Amino acid sequence: MKFRDYLNQYINLLGCSAKELAEACELSSAVISRYRTGNREPAPDSEQFKKLITGLVRLAQEKAITDITVQRIHKDFESSLNRKNSDYENFFKNFDSLCIVLNINMKALAQASNFDVSYLYRVRSGQRHLSDLNAFCNSLCHYIVSYHSNPADKNAVASLSGVPVEAFQTDADYLAHLQNWLISDSAPHQSDDMERFLQNLDSFNLDDYIRSIHFDELKVPTVPFQLYSPRSYYGIVEMRKGELDFFKHTVLAKSMEPIFMCSDMPMSDMAEDMDFNRKWMFAIAMSLKKGLHLNIIHNINRPFHEMMLGLESWIPIYMTGQVSPYHLPNVSTQVYHHFNYVSGTVALIGECISGHHDHGKYYLTNKHEEVAYYKQKAADLLSKAQPLMEIFRSESKSLFETYQRAESEKPGDRHNILSSPPIYTIAPELLTLILERAGLSMKEKEMLLQYAQNQRLLIEKTLEHSSVCDEFATISPEEFQEHPAHLSLTDAFYETDFVYSYDEYLAHIRQTMEFSASHPNYRVHPTAKQTFRNIQIHIIEGKCVRLSKTKTPVIHFVIRHPKMISALENFIAPVEE
Repeated sequence: MKFRDYLNQYINLLGCSAKELAEACELSSAVISRYRTGNREPAPDSEQFKKLITGLVRLAQEKAITDITVQRIHKDFESSLNRKNSDYENFFKNFDSLCIVLNINMKALAQASNFDVSYLYRVRSGQRHLSDLNAFCNSLCHYIVSYHSNPADKNAVASLSGVPVEAFQTDADYLAHLQNWLISDSAPHQSDDMERFLQNLDSFNLDDYIRSIHFDELKVPTVPFQLYSPRSYYGIVEMRKGELDFFKHTVLAKSMEPIFMCSDMPMSDMAEDMDFNRKWMFAIAMSLKKGLHLNIIHNINRPFHEMMLGLESWIPIYMTGQVSPYHLPNVSTQVYHHFNYVSGTVALIGECISGHHDHGKYYLTNKHEEVAYYKQKAADLLSKAQPLMEIFRSESKSLFETYQRAESEKPGDRHNILSSPPIYTIAPELLTLILERAGLSMKEKEMLLQYAQNQRLLIEKTLEHSSVCDEFATISPEEFQEHPAHLSLTDAFYETDFVYSYDEYLAHIRQTMEFSASHPNYRVHPTAKQTFRNIQIHIIEGKCVRLSKTKTPVIHFVIRHPKMISALENFIAPVEE
């Protein structure tokens, strides 16, 4: 048995909730949830391991259960854990993350640590185990302190490790925190940013957003914007004006060529001006209203907070279908920051030194030969970029079905956070009853019954080679009355709500449990409270994450970047019991 199985078994024997166990162990509910789902395991000699056993025994004593002892729990838990493997698992994950955010030169690291470079690549991928993990960590940390101590790199390490950058005052402090974090089993402190991002995505309604910015009422002016000569903008205040001038010229020009945007300039100080933010979003809305397509290369090697802040602001724009998001792999901000915007008739470029944004400069030009140069530069940058995510809307339904079929054949354990029980576990008779009550035509009923059958075939194909854990809430009658559950038809791009009766809802949950009993690779992780009502999260561990917005509109974001995958895998939903 795995550690998570022993833990869940003890929780069932004690008849306690995860919240009660967390309080008894003096651990957070997030840690207990992570252990229960198997996303994390404590090291056998860690403080968390000791607290967990102490808490379980304390609850057993309170409930007068005499056969749950320290010795028994310790034996069960330790048999399912391997300290060395746990250390290696955490090390590989953290080492790989460091290589990504710091753009570590493996050849230089090999020379500094006296290892063969090909060996280091195998170590990073987990294909080779180190004979002395602590010695290698020490060598790696000394290398990072020597070659990655500029402000941008320290900010990146702080974001990754959850240690405040102020703690890196001296090289010795920096070294100590790096060494402590590399083999740590604590998750990066990114959950607050990820939780805010997911909650906002869950509550976002594109129709409401369009009404709030009066998008349907926007009129694209036809009077040209005169840019008599190229001009420069110095400092943050002028640079804000430069961005708005770029969009003004782009919207008012006759050209319908796409807009290209790529910047690794700092965001936080520009975002402090709320009036600029409103004008900038209005400029984007006007560009979309005109019908322009946006190709944007995101810089996701920023501190995690900035990265999520930027993506959050782009979500409404992604939903229009007029944006293609990219990222540049293995690029890390070092000393220089660059800014590149270009459209059909105008280009805006900029630069600054890391830590000195207010001394930066933008240059706006509509000279034909200069715009042509920057268009070619944009094309060259796009040739180096990779899609940040695949975006599937209703018009790309057939492409999404192809993606699903391909995904079902790929090995890799799955963990899904769902807003209602999965459609592939419902019995055809129950589904027919719900659809008939909704008054659907025979053609629509047959289409949705076939959709459910196709989804069942896909999950059964996946279960032949991989495990799947579905997490969803079993809500009370009172909560159901306030927020009724409805059939999950997201993958069919069906936005009509087919609400269960409470008896139908419980029947579908029972059928899901029966499906679990008959499929060894499938298990259900029930929760007591619904986390999200309008999004679903589908994780293929270490490979990709699909965020699905269930309505208004239905849209799927397939994310493959390791930094975002890691953050979503480590996200623990705030569940109250």
